[in-house]
Amino acid sequence: MALRVLFIGGNGIISSASSALAIQRGYDLTLLNRGRSTARPPIEGVRHLMGDADDAASVAAAVGDQEFDVVADFRAFTPAQVARDIELFDGRCRQYVYISSASAYQKPVATLPITESTPLRNPFWQYSRDKIAGEDLLVAAYRERGFPATIVRPSHTYDRTSVPILGGWTAIDRMRRGKPVVVHGDGTSLWTLTNTRDFAVAFVGLLGNDRAIGEAFHITSDEVLTWDHITEQLARAAGAEFKPVHVASEAIARELPEHRPGLVGDKAHSVIFDNRKVKSLVPEYRAIIPFWRGAHEIVEWHDEDTSRRRVDPQLDAAFDRLVERFGG
Repeated sequence: MALRVLFIGGNGIISSASSALAIQRGYDLTLLNRGRSTARPPIEGVRHLMGDADDAASVAAAVGDQEFDVVADFRAFTPAQVARDIELFDGRCRQYVYISSASAYQKPVATLPITESTPLRNPFWQYSRDKIAGEDLLVAAYRERGFPATIVRPSHTYDRTSVPILGGWTAIDRMRRGKPVVVHGDGTSLWTLTNTRDFAVAFVGLLGNDRAIGEAFHITSDEVLTWDHITEQLARAAGAEFKPVHVASEAIARELPEHRPGLVGDKAHSVIFDNRKVKSLVPEYRAIIPFWRGAHEIVEWHDEDTSRRRVDPQLDAAFDRLVERFGG
Protein backbone atom coordinates (compact mmCIF):
# COMPACT_ATOMS: atom_id res chain seq x y z
CA MET A 1 0.00 0.00 0.00
CA ALA A 2 1.26 3.46 -0.88
CA LEU A 3 1.96 5.79 2.02
CA ARG A 4 -1.07 8.08 2.45
CA VAL A 5 0.26 11.61 3.01
CA LEU A 6 -1.46 14.95 3.58
CA PHE A 7 0.46 18.19 3.07
CA ILE A 8 -1.20 21.32 4.43
CA GLY A 9 0.22 23.76 1.90
CA GLY A 10 2.29 21.80 -0.58
CA ASN A 11 2.97 24.26 -3.40
CA GLY A 12 5.17 26.85 -1.70
CA ILE A 13 8.89 27.57 -1.80
CA ILE A 14 9.74 24.87 0.74
CA SER A 15 7.00 22.37 -0.01
CA SER A 16 6.63 22.25 -3.79
CA ALA A 17 9.71 20.14 -4.47
CA SER A 18 8.79 17.83 -1.59
CA SER A 19 5.36 17.34 -3.15
CA ALA A 20 6.90 16.50 -6.51
CA LEU A 21 9.36 14.04 -4.98
CA ALA A 22 6.67 12.34 -2.90
CA ILE A 23 4.65 11.73 -6.06
CA GLN A 24 7.78 10.49 -7.85
CA ARG A 25 8.31 7.96 -5.06
CA GLY A 26 4.76 6.66 -5.39
CA TYR A 27 3.16 8.21 -2.33
CA ASP A 28 -0.59 8.78 -2.25
CA LEU A 29 -0.34 12.55 -1.72
CA THR A 30 -3.14 14.97 -0.90
CA LEU A 31 -2.62 18.74 -0.76
CA LEU A 32 -4.85 20.96 1.36
CA ASN A 33 -4.63 24.60 0.30
CA ARG A 34 -6.59 27.41 -1.27
CA GLY A 35 -5.38 26.55 -4.77
CA ARG A 36 -4.18 30.07 -5.47
CA SER A 37 -0.49 29.62 -6.26
CA THR A 38 0.52 31.13 -9.59
CA ALA A 39 4.31 31.22 -9.17
CA ARG A 40 4.64 27.44 -9.48
CA PRO A 41 2.84 25.00 -11.76
CA PRO A 42 0.30 22.59 -10.23
CA ILE A 43 1.71 19.35 -8.86
CA GLU A 44 0.65 16.54 -11.17
CA GLY A 45 -0.71 13.36 -9.64
CA VAL A 46 -1.94 14.73 -6.31
CA ARG A 47 -5.43 14.87 -4.82
CA HIS A 48 -6.66 18.27 -3.69
CA LEU A 49 -8.67 19.45 -0.73
CA MET A 50 -9.76 23.08 -0.69
CA GLY A 51 -9.30 24.80 2.64
CA ASP A 52 -7.78 27.81 4.37
CA ALA A 53 -4.92 26.88 6.71
CA ASP A 54 -5.63 30.04 8.73
CA ASP A 55 -9.19 28.89 9.49
CA ALA A 56 -9.53 25.90 11.84
CA ALA A 57 -13.11 25.20 10.76
CA SER A 58 -12.11 25.29 7.10
CA VAL A 59 -9.32 22.75 7.67
CA ALA A 60 -11.57 20.45 9.68
CA ALA A 61 -14.30 20.60 7.05
CA ALA A 62 -11.84 19.88 4.23
CA VAL A 63 -10.31 16.88 6.02
CA GLY A 64 -13.65 15.48 7.14
CA ASP A 65 -13.27 11.98 8.59
CA GLN A 66 -10.22 11.04 6.49
CA GLU A 67 -7.16 9.41 8.05
CA PHE A 68 -3.58 9.53 6.81
CA ASP A 69 -0.30 7.78 7.49
CA VAL A 70 1.49 11.14 7.56
CA VAL A 71 0.28 14.73 7.97
CA ALA A 72 2.79 17.54 7.34
CA ASP A 73 1.78 21.13 8.01
CA PHE A 74 3.78 23.74 6.10
CA ARG A 75 1.33 26.48 7.04
CA ALA A 76 1.29 26.38 10.85
CA PHE A 77 2.80 29.66 12.04
CA THR A 78 1.11 30.13 15.43
CA PRO A 79 0.65 27.98 18.54
CA ALA A 80 -3.11 28.09 17.97
CA GLN A 81 -2.70 26.42 14.58
CA VAL A 82 -0.50 23.71 16.11
CA ALA A 83 -3.00 23.13 18.92
CA ARG A 84 -5.73 22.79 16.28
CA ASP A 85 -3.70 20.17 14.43
CA ILE A 86 -3.03 18.16 17.58
CA GLU A 87 -6.75 17.94 18.32
CA LEU A 88 -7.74 17.31 14.70
CA PHE A 89 -5.19 14.63 13.86
CA ASP A 90 -4.68 12.85 17.19
CA GLY A 91 -5.48 9.21 16.50
CA ARG A 92 -5.88 9.88 12.76
CA CYS A 93 -2.26 9.73 11.59
CA ARG A 94 0.84 7.70 12.40
CA GLN A 95 3.15 10.73 12.03
CA TYR A 96 2.60 14.46 12.20
CA VAL A 97 5.40 16.62 10.79
CA TYR A 98 5.67 20.23 11.91
CA ILE A 99 7.71 22.60 9.76
CA SER A 100 9.36 24.87 12.29
CA SER A 101 12.36 27.12 11.53
CA ALA A 102 16.09 27.15 12.18
CA SER A 103 15.62 30.81 13.14
CA ALA A 104 14.30 29.40 16.42
CA TYR A 105 17.85 28.55 17.51
CA GLN A 106 19.34 30.93 20.05
CA LYS A 107 20.33 34.38 18.82
CA PRO A 108 23.06 35.42 19.21
CA VAL A 109 24.48 31.98 18.49
CA ALA A 110 26.76 30.86 21.32
CA THR A 111 28.38 27.81 19.71
CA LEU A 112 28.96 26.59 16.17
CA PRO A 113 28.11 24.34 14.49
CA ILE A 114 24.43 24.40 15.37
CA THR A 115 22.98 21.01 16.29
CA GLU A 116 19.44 19.99 17.13
CA SER A 117 20.32 20.32 20.83
CA THR A 118 21.25 24.00 20.47
CA PRO A 119 18.87 25.96 22.73
CA LEU A 120 15.82 27.59 21.20
CA ARG A 121 15.56 31.31 21.97
CA ASN A 122 15.04 34.29 19.69
CA PRO A 123 14.20 37.56 21.48
CA PHE A 124 14.23 39.53 18.23
CA TRP A 125 11.62 37.84 16.00
CA GLN A 126 8.03 36.98 16.91
CA TYR A 127 7.84 34.54 13.99
CA SER A 128 10.60 32.47 15.61
CA ARG A 129 9.06 32.66 19.06
CA ASP A 130 5.76 31.41 17.65
CA LYS A 131 7.56 28.49 16.04
CA ILE A 132 9.23 27.67 19.37
CA ALA A 133 5.84 27.81 21.11
CA GLY A 134 4.44 25.41 18.50
CA GLU A 135 7.33 23.03 19.13
CA ASP A 136 6.69 23.20 22.87
CA LEU A 137 3.07 22.13 22.34
CA LEU A 138 4.12 19.18 20.22
CA VAL A 139 6.81 18.02 22.64
CA ALA A 140 4.26 18.11 25.46
CA ALA A 141 1.68 16.25 23.36
CA TYR A 142 4.23 13.57 22.48
CA ARG A 143 5.31 13.11 26.10
CA GLU A 144 1.84 13.24 27.64
CA ARG A 145 -0.33 11.46 25.10
CA GLY A 146 1.99 9.89 22.53
CA PHE A 147 1.08 12.30 19.73
CA PRO A 148 3.44 11.16 16.92
CA ALA A 149 5.23 14.44 16.23
CA THR A 150 8.33 15.04 14.14
CA ILE A 151 9.80 18.55 14.03
CA VAL A 152 11.68 19.83 10.97
CA ARG A 153 13.63 23.10 11.03
CA PRO A 154 14.54 24.45 7.57
CA SER A 155 16.99 27.33 7.24
CA HIS A 156 16.51 29.78 4.35
CA THR A 157 15.31 27.35 1.76
CA TYR A 158 14.93 28.93 -1.67
CA ASP A 159 13.69 28.10 -5.15
CA ARG A 160 13.97 29.91 -8.45
CA THR A 161 11.12 32.27 -7.57
CA SER A 162 12.85 33.70 -4.48
CA VAL A 163 15.76 36.17 -4.33
CA PRO A 164 17.46 35.47 -0.98
CA ILE A 165 19.11 38.85 -0.33
CA LEU A 166 17.96 42.09 1.24
CA GLY A 167 15.67 43.84 -1.21
CA GLY A 168 14.96 40.82 -3.40
CA TRP A 169 14.70 41.67 -7.09
CA THR A 170 15.03 45.38 -6.31
CA ALA A 171 18.64 44.71 -5.28
CA ILE A 172 19.40 42.84 -8.50
CA ASP A 173 17.78 45.59 -10.55
CA ARG A 174 20.02 48.11 -8.77
CA MET A 175 23.12 46.12 -9.70
CA ARG A 176 22.00 45.91 -13.31
CA ARG A 177 21.64 49.69 -13.33
CA GLY A 178 25.20 50.02 -12.05
CA LYS A 179 24.14 51.16 -8.58
CA PRO A 180 25.66 49.96 -5.30
CA VAL A 181 23.88 47.23 -3.37
CA VAL A 182 23.48 47.31 0.41
CA VAL A 183 24.93 44.30 2.25
CA HIS A 184 24.44 44.02 5.99
CA GLY A 185 27.40 44.02 8.36
CA ASP A 186 30.81 43.80 6.72
CA GLY A 187 29.63 41.14 4.28
CA THR A 188 31.70 38.37 5.88
CA SER A 189 29.16 36.78 8.25
CA LEU A 190 28.38 33.18 7.33
CA TRP A 191 25.09 31.90 5.99
CA THR A 192 23.54 28.74 4.58
CA LEU A 193 21.13 28.63 1.64
CA THR A 194 19.35 25.38 0.83
CA ASN A 195 17.77 24.64 -2.53
CA THR A 196 14.24 23.31 -2.17
CA ARG A 197 15.05 20.26 -4.32
CA ASP A 198 17.85 19.28 -1.93
CA PHE A 199 15.62 19.89 1.09
CA ALA A 200 13.00 17.58 -0.42
CA VAL A 201 15.31 14.56 -0.38
CA ALA A 202 15.81 14.71 3.38
CA PHE A 203 12.24 15.77 4.14
CA VAL A 204 10.52 13.05 2.11
CA GLY A 205 13.00 10.56 3.54
CA LEU A 206 11.67 11.26 7.03
CA LEU A 207 8.03 10.62 6.08
CA GLY A 208 6.73 7.35 7.47
CA ASN A 209 10.00 6.73 9.36
CA ASP A 210 9.13 5.55 12.88
CA ARG A 211 12.59 6.53 14.12
CA ALA A 212 11.73 10.18 13.44
CA ILE A 213 8.81 10.21 15.90
CA GLY A 214 9.48 12.42 18.91
CA GLU A 215 12.58 13.90 17.27
CA ALA A 216 13.61 17.25 15.79
CA PHE A 217 15.79 17.68 12.70
CA HIS A 218 17.15 20.63 10.83
CA ILE A 219 17.61 20.20 7.09
CA THR A 220 20.14 22.50 5.46
CA SER A 221 22.88 22.55 2.89
CA ASP A 222 26.45 21.99 4.06
CA GLU A 223 27.62 24.86 1.86
CA VAL A 224 28.66 27.87 3.95
CA LEU A 225 28.76 31.26 2.22
CA THR A 226 29.43 34.86 3.16
CA TRP A 227 26.77 37.44 2.35
CA ASP A 228 29.21 39.18 0.01
CA HIS A 229 29.66 35.90 -1.88
CA ILE A 230 25.90 35.27 -2.03
CA THR A 231 25.24 38.74 -3.42
CA GLU A 232 28.17 38.57 -5.84
CA GLN A 233 26.94 35.24 -7.24
CA LEU A 234 23.57 36.85 -7.98
CA ALA A 235 25.31 39.82 -9.59
CA ARG A 236 27.33 37.51 -11.85
CA ALA A 237 24.23 35.55 -12.82
CA ALA A 238 22.53 38.85 -13.70
CA GLY A 239 25.52 40.04 -15.73
CA ALA A 240 26.06 42.95 -13.35
CA GLU A 241 28.94 44.41 -11.41
CA PHE A 242 28.97 43.79 -7.67
CA LYS A 243 29.48 47.09 -5.86
CA PRO A 244 28.67 46.53 -2.20
CA VAL A 245 28.09 49.15 0.46
CA HIS A 246 28.36 47.55 3.88
CA VAL A 247 25.94 48.87 6.47
CA ALA A 248 25.51 47.76 10.08
CA SER A 249 22.39 45.64 10.53
CA GLU A 250 21.00 47.98 13.20
CA ALA A 251 21.41 50.95 10.85
CA ILE A 252 19.52 49.11 8.12
CA ALA A 253 16.83 48.24 10.65
CA ARG A 254 16.38 51.89 11.57
CA GLU A 255 15.89 52.81 7.91
CA LEU A 256 13.81 49.71 7.11
CA PRO A 257 12.10 48.73 10.37
CA GLU A 258 9.95 46.09 8.65
CA HIS A 259 13.15 44.14 7.91
CA ARG A 260 14.47 44.34 11.47
CA PRO A 261 13.09 41.04 12.88
CA GLY A 262 14.43 38.80 10.11
CA LEU A 263 17.72 40.70 9.86
CA VAL A 264 18.66 41.32 13.48
CA GLY A 265 16.87 38.18 14.61
CA ASP A 266 18.41 35.86 12.05
CA LYS A 267 20.50 36.88 9.04
CA ALA A 268 22.93 39.14 10.91
CA HIS A 269 24.27 36.10 12.79
CA SER A 270 26.74 33.58 11.37
CA VAL A 271 25.30 30.08 11.16
CA ILE A 272 26.85 26.71 10.38
CA PHE A 273 24.71 23.58 10.74
CA ASP A 274 25.64 20.03 11.60
CA ASN A 275 23.37 17.78 9.50
CA ARG A 276 24.55 14.43 10.81
CA LYS A 277 21.30 13.69 12.62
CA VAL A 278 19.04 13.83 9.57
CA LYS A 279 21.67 12.00 7.50
CA SER A 280 21.65 9.17 10.03
CA LEU A 281 17.98 8.52 9.20
CA VAL A 282 18.13 9.52 5.53
CA PRO A 283 21.57 8.35 4.39
CA GLU A 284 20.92 9.32 0.77
CA TYR A 285 20.60 12.98 1.75
CA ARG A 286 23.33 15.16 0.35
CA ALA A 287 22.83 18.76 -0.76
CA ILE A 288 24.20 18.78 -4.30
CA ILE A 289 23.01 22.13 -5.72
CA PRO A 290 25.59 24.88 -5.08
CA PHE A 291 24.28 28.38 -4.78
CA TRP A 292 26.08 29.62 -7.89
CA ARG A 293 23.83 27.28 -9.88
CA GLY A 294 20.77 28.32 -7.89
CA ALA A 295 21.61 31.98 -8.56
CA HIS A 296 21.49 31.37 -12.31
CA GLU A 297 18.13 29.59 -11.98
CA ILE A 298 16.74 32.54 -10.01
CA VAL A 299 17.83 35.13 -12.55
CA GLU A 300 16.73 33.05 -15.53
CA TRP A 301 13.25 32.52 -14.07
CA HIS A 302 12.78 36.23 -13.40
CA ASP A 303 14.08 37.16 -16.84
CA GLU A 304 11.52 34.90 -18.53
CA ASP A 305 8.66 37.29 -17.69
CA THR A 306 8.83 41.02 -17.08
CA SER A 307 6.00 40.78 -14.51
CA ARG A 308 8.29 38.77 -12.27
CA ARG A 309 10.90 41.53 -12.10
CA ARG A 310 9.16 43.71 -9.56
CA VAL A 311 11.04 46.73 -8.27
CA ASP A 312 9.91 48.51 -5.11
CA PRO A 313 10.58 52.23 -5.65
CA GLN A 314 10.30 53.05 -1.95
CA LEU A 315 12.80 50.35 -1.06
CA ASP A 316 15.08 51.52 -3.86
CA ALA A 317 14.96 55.06 -2.46
CA ALA A 318 15.76 53.74 1.03
CA PHE A 319 18.80 51.96 -0.37
CA ASP A 320 19.90 55.23 -1.98
CA ARG A 321 19.70 56.94 1.40
CA LEU A 322 21.74 54.20 3.05
CA VAL A 323 24.35 54.33 0.28
CA GLU A 324 24.61 58.10 0.60
CA ARG A 325 24.97 57.89 4.38
CA PHE A 326 27.36 54.94 4.61
CA GLY A 327 28.98 54.67 1.17
CA GLY A 328 32.11 56.52 2.19
